[in-house]
Amino acid sequence: MDGDHSPIPTRDELIQRARDLAPKLRERSKRACELRRLPDETIEDFHRLGFFKVVQPKRYGGYEMDPSIIFDLQLELGRGCASSAWVYGVLNVHSWQLSLFSEEAQDEVWRENPRTLISSSYMPVAETEWVDGGVKLSGRWSFSSGCDFCEWAFLGGFVPTEEGKPPDMRTFLVPRADYEIIDNWHVSGLRGSGSKDVVVDGAFVPDHRMHKFSDGFRQKSPGNEINPSPVYKYPFGQIHVRSVSTPAVGAAFGALDAYIDFMKTKVSQATGGKAKDSFSNSLVAAEATAALDREVLALRRNFQEMSGYLEKGEKIPLDRRVHFRNDSARAVRVSTEVVEQLFVACGARAAFEDHAVNRHFQDIHAIRLHHANGPDGPAANMGGVLFGQRNSDFFI
Repeated sequence: MDGDHSPIPTRDELIQRARDLAPKLRERSKRACELRRLPDETIEDFHRLGFFKVVQPKRYGGYEMDPSIIFDLQLELGRGCASSAWVYGVLNVHSWQLSLFSEEAQDEVWRENPRTLISSSYMPVAETEWVDGGVKLSGRWSFSSGCDFCEWAFLGGFVPTEEGKPPDMRTFLVPRADYEIIDNWHVSGLRGSGSKDVVVDGAFVPDHRMHKFSDGFRQKSPGNEINPSPVYKYPFGQIHVRSVSTPAVGAAFGALDAYIDFMKTKVSQATGGKAKDSFSNSLVAAEATAALDREVLALRRNFQEMSGYLEKGEKIPLDRRVHFRNDSARAVRVSTEVVEQLFVACGARAAFEDHAVNRHFQDIHAIRLHHANGPDGPAANMGGVLFGQRNSDFFI
């Protein structure tokens, strides 16, 4: 297969590259907000540093690493710019999901250009009709992050089923020529993510360009025949939800960094006291650090546990998947609470748009609004499972 087969960097090398890039992303964040998408050089940096290769199969020049690397990179990138971490994560998860599609679909996207990227909107709003060899697809999808940089899109929806059969939700792989991007991304948070609407009008999607959600749930997809590595055996839902929750943790770390820098030099105009001498300000910093550390430890433990099952060729127990799903949403709730505390502790200056903590405050509240990041549903589902009820969450 075509592709750059240069030596594969280590996990630590990639994380250090992300850590080194974060200050540049912080500097570009204002321009990203003005553009309402990421600057071109940010996407080029992600390519140059190998970030878009981490979960791409080796047959296309990728690194074929465990997908947990995506989230370690998002944590570092998010300290500089939450929109950058968001776009990076969701586009990379699409590379991982494409590896679950048929070989024909993978070749269509990557054979000529392994740098090709895919955006998405998994909202199940598709209008579909079975036709010879596939479906006729129409609809309007919102929140297609990073779509300006992509030549394909994953779009969600159900296909018609026979009466009495269970619903059949699928991801449809659609080329850029078959959809229109609607520039409607005028928002208060995650402004740099460019999460615009996508419209399709009667496009043909052949069978090989569909992926069943049920296959992703069961950890048995067509692409596993040519990509048999355990890194492609994770449940789709576990990877998807982490791509949209981890930027919140990264943003919270970024807000904590900004809070510490601000408090080191702040002098109260009301009392003349130094903010760094305040007991309450110190307590906020300590509690924020401890809270975020706990979330990162739990999320990393979850990946290690899942990886352990997959390396042994075993299925991940359903109750553990439910637990991991809840932890993903909980991390967003905790991170949002941390940023709110930091924001208030900064005082009135934090209300200004150019205050570093304000940017993270706006971004993390936009992240919290994603359907997958609502904490109540996963928590209620986990409690129900603990009480002996059936799981009701498909994204586990």
